[in-house]
Amino acid sequence: MSGALSAVPRAPEQQSSPVAVATALADDFSLTAADHDKSGEFAAGNFEALFKSGLLGLVTAEKDGGWGEGIETAHAVIAAIARGDPSTALILAMHYSVHAAIRRGKWPVALASRVLAANSREPALLNNAQAEPGVGSPAHGGLPETTARIEGDVWVVNGRKSFVTGLPGLKWAIVLAVTTEEAPRLIQLLVPLDAPGITQEKAWEATGMYATASHDLVLKEVRVALADIVAEQPADEPLRRDEADGYNFFALLASVYHGVALSARDDLLRHLNGHVPASLGAPLSSIPRIQEGLGQIEVLLAANRRLLLSVARDIDAGERVGTDALAVRHVVIDNAVTVTDLALELGGNRGLRRDYNLERHHRDAITARAHAPQSHMIRTILGRQSIKAAGG
Repeated sequence: MSGALSAVPRAPEQQSSPVAVATALADDFSLTAADHDKSGEFAAGNFEALFKSGLLGLVTAEKDGGWGEGIETAHAVIAAIARGDPSTALILAMHYSVHAAIRRGKWPVALASRVLAANSREPALLNNAQAEPGVGSPAHGGLPETTARIEGDVWVVNGRKSFVTGLPGLKWAIVLAVTTEEAPRLIQLLVPLDAPGITQEKAWEATGMYATASHDLVLKEVRVALADIVAEQPADEPLRRDEADGYNFFALLASVYHGVALSARDDLLRHLNGHVPASLGAPLSSIPRIQEGLGQIEVLLAANRRLLLSVARDIDAGERVGTDALAVRHVVIDNAVTVTDLALELGGNRGLRRDYNLERHHRDAITARAHAPQSHMIRTILGRQSIKAAGG
């Protein structure tokens, strides 16, 4: 986005490595993560801190006031933040995914300028709002029930969106709707969430990642400028997905749950090194069976680390990652769930206590299975691809 903004001077924290800044913030976020998990409240203070540190602009071009970092650094930052508070990390990952698309020039200049300007002066979070109660994810096909009709110089939008991650803290939602025109279009509108007719209904009662506050967005006669279309296409075509957007999102999404697994490992080690049963006279970590289990965890974490680093570097190099991005996401999330399950097993009865956090990490990890496309869909995509490649 050339010339959209004059460069914003970096905050003092931005003179340090972004990963170092993220690691320090994650230490602070970890102090309140359990409380946010219990209450389900959006962690507004975390995003104030992320804004003040400059990290909300991590993937924004330097000429637009950001760090200008790529997906490799973004992956490391997301994993670091997730070690402190994974709900915060997931919201941040989705914010980064949108801003990466803006940086690649995929947005109309006027809308990109508006979003970038806000991101430089406040925690102006944004995310996509696509899933619906009656239709599910657009990844499954089918038109949205949310509609947009033209009245004069505005779109009038009506509908309900589900699972809008970070909803209470968002400044905008990118809302997928079908127009009521004679030749309907699928459009994605930049909708300000302080617009009249917007309400939020608490609907997120998931097992884990509770502080993402992924509630329902209800739109009733919401008026949006005609020009505020991020993307559009004929409604009778499958929803178009930018390939690079998918690469970025899958890498950052997997990084969240890798961070969860790292945190589970860290909390498990604190427990095993710190607990000395009277009958043993030594820490639990001295038991060979425990050591073998920890070794299994380290194998899984090493595999995840290498996979994520490899795919992130390929993305930054402009290489076509293809369905490897889906495969990496699948493996990393499966490994993260296995790590947290092993942590519960090795932690024993004490490991199930809430103040040891292991059960929270496991709940957060298994929630990853809800993200579309789910694991069975990924395997089906890859299976069909292999059949086609073999001439079937």
